[in-house]
Amino acid sequence: MTDTPRSLPACLYLLAWDTGEDRPAAAAGLGRLVRAGALAELAWRGLLADEDGVAVPTDPDAETGEGPLDGLLELVAESRPRTWQEWVGAHTGATRTAVRESLVAGGFLRARGHRLLGLLPPGRHVLADPAPVRSLRARARAALCGPVPVAEVGHRVAAMTVLAVDAGLGTFATAGERVAHRDRAEALAARGGEAGPALPGVFRELRAAVRAAAVTGAATRGS
Repeated sequence: MTDTPRSLPACLYLLAWDTGEDRPAAAAGLGRLVRAGALAELAWRGLLADEDGVAVPTDPDAETGEGPLDGLLELVAESRPRTWQEWVGAHTGATRTAVRESLVAGGFLRARGHRLLGLLPPGRHVLADPAPVRSLRARARAALCGPVPVAEVGHRVAAMTVLAVDAGLGTFATAGERVAHRDRAEALAARGGEAGPALPGVFRELRAAVRAAAVTGAATRGS
């Protein structure tokens, strides 16, 4: 098993993991967060392009060899045109499940079931090793709180950190720290969108969708 996953959606899935409860801390908004990461990843790789705010496959026959990304590419290609923000919230369960299964295949998660009346129902998933989660938390925290200069933060780490901040994840930084480092988060957002000419606008749309989902989730929990 490698230190951490390579793709952004898988990193976000693990960054959202509550190691105390051994489950995702942002279960309600996890699908949208992971979907935003998958869209950003495909845009970075040049497999999704922006056409007047709509996400469009650049090659309908292209494949990455990664189930979650290829599944999303196929979904976008076969569905009606949608904006980036619309795709963050459309059919997110498919991407979330595919990312989870890829983490199982990569040895980061394992399924654990328990027998009920002699039957083994679908079990929940638990960490195989907390070290990758700790590593991702350390990278995100260093990116948001320093001392690593923003210019030296990798595009994926910058995007992972900013999307996690937008989602209100508390696994690597407190709410107070996220507020205190708001300016640095914006600098990281610019860094995360530097990988291609259309990416700054795309990344803004993805962030807006993640923030909106976080606000809606917070309002629902408080009602």
